[in-house]
Amino acid sequence: MGQQTGGAGNMTEQTSGVSRFITASDGLQLHYREYNEQADGRKTPMVCLPGLARTAMDFDRLARALIAGDAGKNRRIIAVDYRGRGLSDRDRNWRNYDMRVENADILSVLAAARIEHAVFLGTSRGGLHTMMLGAIRPSALRAVILNDIGPVIETKGLMRIRGYVGKLPQPSSWDNAVQLAQQIMSAQFTGLSLDDWRAYAELTFEEKDGKFIPRYDAALSKPLLEMNLENGVPALWPQFDGLRHLPVLAIRGANSDLLSNATLEAMAARHGDCQTHTVEGQGHAPLLLDEASIARVAKFVERF
Repeated sequence: MGQQTGGAGNMTEQTSGVSRFITASDGLQLHYREYNEQADGRKTPMVCLPGLARTAMDFDRLARALIAGDAGKNRRIIAVDYRGRGLSDRDRNWRNYDMRVENADILSVLAAARIEHAVFLGTSRGGLHTMMLGAIRPSALRAVILNDIGPVIETKGLMRIRGYVGKLPQPSSWDNAVQLAQQIMSAQFTGLSLDDWRAYAELTFEEKDGKFIPRYDAALSKPLLEMNLENGVPALWPQFDGLRHLPVLAIRGANSDLLSNATLEAMAARHGDCQTHTVEGQGHAPLLLDEASIARVAKFVERF
């Protein structure tokens, strides 16, 4: 298993984590970011799983903030790049950008990182992966944070995501990247500062060979195009119920079009230990860059 300490663009240079690489069962190289690698193991590790077209770097500010406080002190934290995202290899076969393949990759990362159980934080698709793990490897979950995802996925939100993933124009500069992010996401994110928008742009694009490109394989759009959304997406209440024995924190962006407030309330009513947190001025999915969200996650994680 190799490792490196930089080379992922502007955001990587600011981290205290270490990049690690493993080989998937089909030979693809997978990347994950590890923080606090010297932790002595007395605290439950934390595993962060990003959204569909997002990367491990989405959790960098959160991980560093947790490590600086009591919640993350002496706790290992890892954040995963699915295949085709971030520093993981792109897959020549886009059909492998599939939940089952990715979930097997996650299990490979856990094995390589020697993590038997952890607090899982899943943003959007990462939350779906967490619920899948609850069904196939329940012993891996100690507690769960679901960031703007639940058993009922609103079709409107999926259609919006399908409309831009893999179809982003190429920015000409970082300022242009910020403007593009605002154009695409301003309806969802009404409460971001200019610094927040710049951070979001840097987490979405990378500068390579003088060009600005997304941090993911554009072929991710192909599985989305094959989805039949006419009749909506089947509800995942059985998968959510599989977490009934675990503490859960469900986070929702107040402007989210993927997770409704009604579903959030139903999750809390159905689960005996499901706390909720709403991020004002943000939609799908909350960036977890603001102090209030980081503090809420820290408070939850401190329990373990």
